[in-house]
Amino acid sequence: MDKGNQSNVSYFVLLGFSTSTKMQLVLFSIFFLAYSLTLMENVIIILVIRASHQLQKPMYFFLGNLSFLEIWYVTAIVPKMLIDFLTQDKHISFQGCMTQLYFFVTFVCTEYILLAVMAYDRYLAICNPLHYPAIMTNGYCAQLAAGCWLCGLVTSAIKLSFIAQLKYCSTNAINHYFCDISPLLNVSCTDSSLAELVDFLLALMVIMVPLCIVITSYICILTTVLRIPSSQGRQKAFSTCSSHLAVVVLFYSTTLFTYARPKLMYTYTSNKLVSVLYTVVVPLLNPLIYCLRNTEVKDALKKTLFSRRSTGELC
Repeated sequence: MDKGNQSNVSYFVLLGFSTSTKMQLVLFSIFFLAYSLTLMENVIIILVIRASHQLQKPMYFFLGNLSFLEIWYVTAIVPKMLIDFLTQDKHISFQGCMTQLYFFVTFVCTEYILLAVMAYDRYLAICNPLHYPAIMTNGYCAQLAAGCWLCGLVTSAIKLSFIAQLKYCSTNAINHYFCDISPLLNVSCTDSSLAELVDFLLALMVIMVPLCIVITSYICILTTVLRIPSSQGRQKAFSTCSSHLAVVVLFYSTTLFTYARPKLMYTYTSNKLVSVLYTVVVPLLNPLIYCLRNTEVKDALKKTLFSRRSTGELC
């Protein structure tokens, strides 16, 4: 294309889900309910962890960070999607699109690394229980959490620095319900090969390195647990990992489909459906998984609710 004819767009149009007006209202109700429940569940987990003395452990410190992360993770995407369900004007400014993309990529990358840190924490707790308290101090936990956020912020900044430089000419329709990397690369009218390569390499690094840590940690955990002579001891050890492992499988399986593949393999319909899983469904299920499969969280939640009820009755 002739460079003299290239000019950058001032806004994009998010095509979202092509359905009837009635169906748009149904989708609005479903996603609004899911968003509200996700916020409520994660806020409850954060409050219960802060209020319960039995949950003042590294494992739950990282769980609190995960809940805090997922509140902002869904908030970066869902409110704009809800507004678009109720209006014909699905515009988003270029700056707004880049802002949404930056924060979304930040939260996704941070969650990959945080889940790996949580696997490392379980590895130390089960495979090196004697040294665990000395290693996982409050200061070290804070450093690990801060490192997760820093990696997410830096990775997102690098990706955005390449994508924001692309020209989009008169093509401003994005076949998605939020500003994601692959749809933006597809509508660019300039050579996006470098931006695509940087995105693919960073995605592989941010996904595969934490995934290797998770797999290695759980291989070591499995080896250690199988050496425990009593079935009760093995069950107790596995119970501290099962909820985290379920969350890892859900998050990695859905996001790997989208981000660990080149642009040529991108299909709009399947990608939007899978995106709903990791932007709406997985954040909704994660708190439920930790509450239903983790005995300590369930006990702390019951204790907190009963104590609040008792206090209310006394008042």
